[in-house]
Amino acid sequence: MIRVSFQGERGAYSEAAAISFFSEKIETVPLPTFADVLDNTESDKTEYSILPVENSIEGSVGESIDLLYQTTLNVVGEKYHKIQHCLIGFDSIEKIDTVYSHPQALGQCRKFIQKNKFKTIPTYDTAGSVKIIKELNQDNLACIASKQASEIFQVPIILENIADNPKNYTRFLILSKKTTSESKKDKTSIIFSIKHEPSALHHIIEKISEYGVNLTKIESRPKKDTVWEYNFYVDFEGHKNNSKVKEMLNNIKEKTLFLKILGSYPSIENN
Repeated sequence: MIRVSFQGERGAYSEAAAISFFSEKIETVPLPTFADVLDNTESDKTEYSILPVENSIEGSVGESIDLLYQTTLNVVGEKYHKIQHCLIGFDSIEKIDTVYSHPQALGQCRKFIQKNKFKTIPTYDTAGSVKIIKELNQDNLACIASKQASEIFQVPIILENIADNPKNYTRFLILSKKTTSESKKDKTSIIFSIKHEPSALHHIIEKISEYGVNLTKIESRPKKDTVWEYNFYVDFEGHKNNSKVKEMLNNIKEKTLFLKILGSYPSIENN
């Protein structure tokens, strides 16, 4: 059976996304941190890892993006998973004054939290926040997590669908020691850094455009060892083994200080 490591407790959205991604039955392995998730696959304890990298409301998950820079694993797939947040607790909403959840979930439900004047307490995981309030067992406490997490930890749902935007999706990447073959519709992810000089980034984007490659995402992340310098995370259409893409990557590599191909994988539409 395929084993997949994910961050959080049973009932986490990462676990649900992993189950949805793989067509066959899998064994999911919960771990406390994103770094542990990747280490588990790098050390062959699991065949795959899953990481959340971007949310349609709150934007990128910076910690995950930074870990992609370090890992030896390859990105082999992506999954857009619909997030449906619930307010979970032991009493009515009128009795609640404090809400626990992962910072991303708290941000995705910001308007609901402000409307009800809840105090927020960030936690390591949405499903983990259910575990926390169950252990604390206080009527004034609630958390934000999935319906599945409510069922697993047997804590009632007070209110469903509380996110600021009902079209709330998180994009997950699947990582493995394996690689993928070229398909009809692929996406490639890379990370690079450039010289701190005028038009350096422009020259790279211009070169990508010259090859007719469609850029689907670009984001800067601060370099951890240098002040005011950045790594750039980029997604574009095409497979790294395609002759045109391969030539383009060789050309832009000459203009970078560092370039890492994170992986090529079948592109999945947000559905």
